[in-house]
Amino acid sequence: MKKLLISPSKMALGEQESQIYQNILKQASDISLNLMAVKVENHPEDFLGWCYELLSASRDRINYDLLEDKQLPTLKKLHDLLISAISFLQLKTLRVAPWPVIAGFIEQHKEVIALDEQLRLVNYLAAIKSQSLKEMIPEDRLAFSGKHSASLDPSSYNFDVEWFASTKNAKGFHQMLSDLPGAFDEALAHIPLEGEVTQEHYQHFMVAYFMAFNGSDEKPTLAPATRLLAMRRPDVFTPIVNSKLDALCAALGITKLNNRDFERYWQDVVEAIHSMPWFKMANAANELEHSLVEIKALLPSFFYYADKSTADNSNYIKLLNKPKSTTSSAGKKTVRRGKESAEILVDRALASDDIPEHIKAKRDSIISEVEKGRSVEETISLMRAIFG
Repeated sequence: MKKLLISPSKMALGEQESQIYQNILKQASDISLNLMAVKVENHPEDFLGWCYELLSASRDRINYDLLEDKQLPTLKKLHDLLISAISFLQLKTLRVAPWPVIAGFIEQHKEVIALDEQLRLVNYLAAIKSQSLKEMIPEDRLAFSGKHSASLDPSSYNFDVEWFASTKNAKGFHQMLSDLPGAFDEALAHIPLEGEVTQEHYQHFMVAYFMAFNGSDEKPTLAPATRLLAMRRPDVFTPIVNSKLDALCAALGITKLNNRDFERYWQDVVEAIHSMPWFKMANAANELEHSLVEIKALLPSFFYYADKSTADNSNYIKLLNKPKSTTSSAGKKTVRRGKESAEILVDRALASDDIPEHIKAKRDSIISEVEKGRSVEETISLMRAIFG
């Protein structure tokens, strides 16, 4: 372990990497005796590999029984620093890497980052983004804006809507979006669905987005705005999330954005990413790359730290694996749906070629059950069992 801890001092680290290394060492020193008890056989010669190895040693192989309670926050801080460092180092490669390297990295890590699930999300939104937010059913609006809800039936939404910058903590934004979706439609209307998006388009969006909050105590913030922009034009806008902003800004070599830096977002994030070699040369050599080219501004999201637990922590996977209750609990809250939402979700499911006509004839009964909170898939399965 001692050899591992000092090895970066022999690497040719840049100024940012050296500072990161010193910050990590400060945390490691407080639990040095615990770390020294961890056996280390892998000694990477690069700083990224070093961060991965130290994270594995301090998280997966350390003896937690020997740690004092007061040391746990220090260990957590160490892990957070290492995860942020890994994200920074992986994102930093975007500055110089050519397209084949970027596409290869994503394909190599597709299981860890739940790529198939993330692509299902963007494909779903691509099919509905021509609708106005006002026209969307509440569930689709949540999917577009990036907030998970128990009303998102996994048989209809087979993805976690919070991939690509969750907005679950932006409560004021979601209240405004629920109350005045038309105001946000006016802002998004300034961003063309196809063709070039200019700074002027973005500035018109920005003015209208600010206007949506006029007369409200809520303040317009940047992160949820970038989510809306990125889902409308995933080939142009890169979404940001506050918890990962340090790594992104450090990788881009810019001062950290604050939640009102709308002007700097275009200049320092959008234009910077558009000027990168891989972004300019993005082309489809196969089916996967074709999917990636269409959402190329979202690709930095795949370079944040991910591990074997990332895919399992998807809200979709959690809902899918949630045990089904066989009895109703007293006082248990049922997630009811509006009639319009139930109708649309049921009609989508009944449009499938494998649904027989006698089940389609039960449409009204299925809608009634879905309104009460039963999942579409469960209701149709029940009808199949009853009616054959």
